[in-house]
Amino acid sequence: MKIIIVGPAHPYRGGIAAFTDRLATEFVAEDVDVELYTFTLQYPSFLFPGKTQYSDAHAPENVKIYRKINSINPFTWIKTAKEIRGKNPDIVIFAYWMSFFAPCYAKMARIIKKNKHSRCIGLVHNMLPHEKSLLDILFSPRFVKSMDAFVALSKAVLQDVSKLDKKDKPKQFSPHPLYDHYGDKEDKLMAMSSLYLDTNYNYILFFGLIREYKGLDLLLKAMADKRIDNYPLKLVVAGEFYDKKEPYLQMIDELDIKDKVIICDKYIPDEEVKNFFNLADMVVQPYKSATQSGVTQVAYHFEKPMLVTDVGGLREIVPDGKVGYVVEPNPVKIADAICDFYDNEREEFFENNIIEEKKKYEWSKMTATIIDLYNNLK
Repeated sequence: MKIIIVGPAHPYRGGIAAFTDRLATEFVAEDVDVELYTFTLQYPSFLFPGKTQYSDAHAPENVKIYRKINSINPFTWIKTAKEIRGKNPDIVIFAYWMSFFAPCYAKMARIIKKNKHSRCIGLVHNMLPHEKSLLDILFSPRFVKSMDAFVALSKAVLQDVSKLDKKDKPKQFSPHPLYDHYGDKEDKLMAMSSLYLDTNYNYILFFGLIREYKGLDLLLKAMADKRIDNYPLKLVVAGEFYDKKEPYLQMIDELDIKDKVIICDKYIPDEEVKNFFNLADMVVQPYKSATQSGVTQVAYHFEKPMLVTDVGGLREIVPDGKVGYVVEPNPVKIADAICDFYDNEREEFFENNIIEEKKKYEWSKMTATIIDLYNNLK
């Protein structure tokens, strides 16, 4: 079997690229002939507020990666699609998360399928983005129309795909597998020391790019709850600000929580991720909107309890009261959960459950779902 994956991949950074690379390495491990086609230009500058789109990490081993696609140059879409079509792959997987790429993917899929052999499967991280625009509503159906089948990473995403799919094409939910390539679980004190943090404190973690929908403001307000003063607790915020940083800093000042918050304002390279997760008692995702999140799958890998808000598909992945908390997206409820976690010493109980729960999220289950979909299309 020959599979080609189209989407973000090395040398690009971020969760989607990491997912694509890891999926490819899983196919390689299963003796599948797989290749990646990624971008020469992924985001034009007006769509990318970060400092760089590129990662310093090593490329995945034994995976061929071709940088061919310019996201704003249709001639490269056509040329690359014809090249893929000529290779006659059985499956072409399009990693989809943003409607900006819908015209590119739709055009490529139509060209590829002219070989009367290849099947195009949409691997959908998000069908509609967290911050919707008119273009999202106009472009997303074009992508859905061009695919033969879909794999959605949450049930919420699956519902979004179904709403846009007028032909009831085959589609399956397969949960986001573990991000297991960031290193191993290690001693908390060692992790604290590696980041020069005071080992006399406990730490909770907010991890990832900082955007308004991720609700960091809700977590900061929760940290200002007077009950939090009962614990030797600090919040570590690790990630690059995609929104303006100043309003958050002003909020920290106004809430008088400077001594409770540590900000590491940068994109966290792969080799440092383990330090941030290993030092944490709990990972907090106070999102205001979401479909699913790769951060939960990093937390599962490092066997860390999670506190998530009841939005999108987060409840599907984090069973409330078993591996952590699912709460309403407001500061009081977030603070309630933090207090319960420490007052009732929940950490060991949650961690023991996580060891079993994480078995659901093996990469082999994702590859099996894709192959099953393809077999049903024959």
